[in-house]
Amino acid sequence: MIMQKKIVVTGGAGFIGSHVVRLFVNKYPNYQIINLDKLTYAGNLENLVDVQDKVNYQFAKLDITDRESIFNFFENEKPDAVIHLAAESHVDRSILNPIEFVMTNVMGTINLMDACRKIWSDSLQSNDHLFYHVSTDEVYGTLGESGKFTEHTSYDPHSPYSASKASSDHFVRAYFDTYKFPVKVSNCSNNFGTHHFPEKLIPLCINNIKNNKALPIYGKGENIRDWLWVEDHARAIDTIFHQGVVGETYNIGGNNEWKNIDLVKLLCEIMDEQLARPQGTSTQLITYITDRAGHDFRYAIDSSKLQNNLGWKPTDDFKNALSETIRWYLQNESWLNNVTSGNYQSYYEHQYKNK
Repeated sequence: MIMQKKIVVTGGAGFIGSHVVRLFVNKYPNYQIINLDKLTYAGNLENLVDVQDKVNYQFAKLDITDRESIFNFFENEKPDAVIHLAAESHVDRSILNPIEFVMTNVMGTINLMDACRKIWSDSLQSNDHLFYHVSTDEVYGTLGESGKFTEHTSYDPHSPYSASKASSDHFVRAYFDTYKFPVKVSNCSNNFGTHHFPEKLIPLCINNIKNNKALPIYGKGENIRDWLWVEDHARAIDTIFHQGVVGETYNIGGNNEWKNIDLVKLLCEIMDEQLARPQGTSTQLITYITDRAGHDFRYAIDSSKLQNNLGWKPTDDFKNALSETIRWYLQNESWLNNVTSGNYQSYYEHQYKNK
């Protein structure tokens, strides 16, 4: 089969990345999809067992902070495009170790762009190449009771994580302005869905409820987030990749705001139902803890540009998507146990080494 495009997806073994890889591998059999991932604690090849044997899929274990290796890889593979999702993304971890976030999110992004510039140097002005940078709404800072982030909202990051992502966004746009480097950028709201590492709120609560452990809630749980189903996010990335305008930024949101405490109570309700426990059992596990330093009050995304210009829309049935997500975790207990134990890291790396 002749491949029309060769696309590198960085962080393709992670939560959002694996959904993007799966979508592209299955939807575009004439695209060669290369999953480039360092396989940190959050990178899990078990997320992609359903596509790992497809002829248009391959995996490469690489660290994007290793400039020489990245340059060598890109010189050998000569991809047509990059969808860049690889990132350190957990705010609490960034507070403990900010330099790791700078190295991966800032320097890693620059390494990738420089490697692309080198191999695309003769055709930067053509429509053959694209560097698609996936970012977060946290770069915008925090909102009050009203209003939403737009593509023109000024950056105001409040954590080492969001500061590192803001910096990478600035570098991507600077490369577009300075070198005419072909880029697209998207900033998304909080994602939820299957295959999510259980340190984030929803999968953490699912796992803790299943095991009758405390549900830690920062402060009073009043912080508000706009929740985006990861399947919708993958579709949005597909839409922007193929239809978006080079040099433009697109916000991706679920139009679905929830206070943390209200979301956790809904999750408890659905969990009690699916586990056949008396209603109210899981809410007894809610435990309030000291608020996170620099904790943004509210995020909300205005995705009207993406919806009006490119025709994408998020799901309008959040409760059903959340129920489907919970059901997946309960039916895939071995995946959850592997992830929480760390066993998947050595097992799947060994599998690939021996293929």
